Amino acid sequence: MAIAQDVEDGGREAIRQTLVQDENKSTHSSPPWMVYFSTFVAVCGSYEFGTCAGYSSPTQTAIVNDLNLSLAQFSLIGSILTFGAMIGAITSGPIADLLGRKGAMRVATGACAVGWLTIYFAQGAVALDIGRLATGYGMGFFSYVVPVFIAEIAPKNLRGALTTLNQLMICTAVSVSFIIGNVLSWRALALTGLIPCAILTFGLIFIPESPRWLAKERRQKEFETALEKLRGKDVDVSQEAAEIQDYITTLEQLPKPKLTDLFQRMYLRSVIIGVGLMVCQQFGGINGICFYVANIFESAGFSVSIGTITYAILQVIVTGISAGLIDKAGRKPLILVSASGLVLGCILCAVSFYLKVNEVAIQTVPMLTVAGVLVYIGSFSIGMGAVPWVVMSEIFPINIKGLGGSMATLTNWFGAWACSYTFNFLMAWSSYGTFIIYAAINALAIGFVVMVVPETKGRSLEQIQAAING
Repeated sequence: MAIAQDVEDGGREAIRQTLVQDENKSTHSSPPWMVYFSTFVAVCGSYEFGTCAGYSSPTQTAIVNDLNLSLAQFSLIGSILTFGAMIGAITSGPIADLLGRKGAMRVATGACAVGWLTIYFAQGAVALDIGRLATGYGMGFFSYVVPVFIAEIAPKNLRGALTTLNQLMICTAVSVSFIIGNVLSWRALALTGLIPCAILTFGLIFIPESPRWLAKERRQKEFETALEKLRGKDVDVSQEAAEIQDYITTLEQLPKPKLTDLFQRMYLRSVIIGVGLMVCQQFGGINGICFYVANIFESAGFSVSIGTITYAILQVIVTGISAGLIDKAGRKPLILVSASGLVLGCILCAVSFYLKVNEVAIQTVPMLTVAGVLVYIGSFSIGMGAVPWVVMSEIFPINIKGLGGSMATLTNWFGAWACSYTFNFLMAWSSYGTFIIYAAINALAIGFVVMVVPETKGRSLEQIQAAING
């Protein structure tokens, strides 16, 4: 144990001494088009994620009527998506480490394509369950590999904005599915899920693999070619290549990580940050509010159609604003502003339901509820929605990125299931008490971010590791 600890401490010191560099060093003023093109291809996986998540809401009535399903059967069809995502989250990291980031995206694309075709041809509940399980598996994969791939190919001055596009595309796809799902049949809507799959299938042929993964696999020639292709032939990549290679070389001196190694001192802070942010994101109430926002508006006496459309549009717009701010304002400020807004939104909702239960100032209940929900979703979209995924893609060392990323992603999906499953029970117990609990969790999230989460803006992935382990 002492020898292993000495190796670990020596590895930490080597990483810190080798990689701490001037963080104010100038970056490329005009990133090459291949970074943007590669990001576009990757976020088609995020869009696919959104089509999977947004499918059930506009199709529920039609599917139940066409196939004579009970509400219990359709509930299983809706919820089994999350279980598929959990399986995808568990396997995504190891497969992304084995096959590469592009290989993992191909696996996810194949799973989603099979799932959509199964749904399209379904004649009963079992086929729909299988289709939703397959698309959920692809979702779980995409939720991990897309932000990781973008973080590993992007210049450090653009990494935050480009990674945030992951969340923007998810929100956009959910909103599009909600809108066109009111026009198309449920089978035709399933076919639209094949469009991003097709773009991914062909787009992955033309974009390079992650240079950092290639370096880890000791594929030196491909590593240099990929980095040059991403940065442009006229850009001198020798310094960046040397920094990546030095980091990989130092990591190779450490023992090959196992699951239990995530809890060793060298990696523990990264795990706490990655998993902790996912806990903050999910247990603050987002999936309960997102899945049942129509019921919330209805119970408050506000127009469901106006409320949900406003909700969807606001989510997309604010997430787009977040993408433009994240590399300027930084990660921590956005999360702190976001969490503060979440507390306010929850308090407004709690007050509105308290007034309703006690039949006080009933006329103010609808507007208070709408204000609370819109403040909540706007605040979530500006920071807590996208930034945890950005930070998760940044803070794990390359040698444990698969294990650590899978754990963080699994935590996220478990939290999504737990929140959505318990929401109705909590609301039945106490409508205003539910939002008080969510407000308290979001307040705790503020303390966690202040005390534990580092600022990663403007740092290379290697510099981030040096700072965490310094």
